[in-house]
Amino acid sequence: MRKVQGFVDDIEKLTEGNSDFRRVLYTGKNLQLVLMAIQPGDAIGEEVHDDRDQFFRVEAGEGELLIDGTVHSVEADMAMIVPAGARHNVRCTGKEPLKLYTLYAPPEHRHGTVHATKTDADASEEHFDGVTSE
Repeated sequence: MRKVQGFVDDIEKLTEGNSDFRRVLYTGKNLQLVLMAIQPGDAIGEEVHDDRDQFFRVEAGEGELLIDGTVHSVEADMAMIVPAGARHNVRCTGKEPLKLYTLYAPPEHRHGTVHATKTDADASEEHFDGVTSE
């Protein structure tokens, strides 16, 4: 019988210590945990996920979240949820990187994906391939 490990760690410390635009930490069959560091003036880029809700939590920095045309200011200790089908974007408006983590349901990226920069992420065509952390 296989033992399931799950994910247990200090998410605040991991998020604040992350300098990669995107770093996939955990991939379950139905959920994915991803760290992000968005550089000043940069953004994730507008997107719509018709099949997944998305949760964000900001650990450091200042930014804005756009959901279907409405802009919300965000900062450390704030959480945001983007429902499936909503056009959204997250932008860093501060002088330091916006550091956050996000949960997708279902997974979006291959497990272990690391994109050091937004340029790297934009150039990548990888997508979740069904392989999980466990």
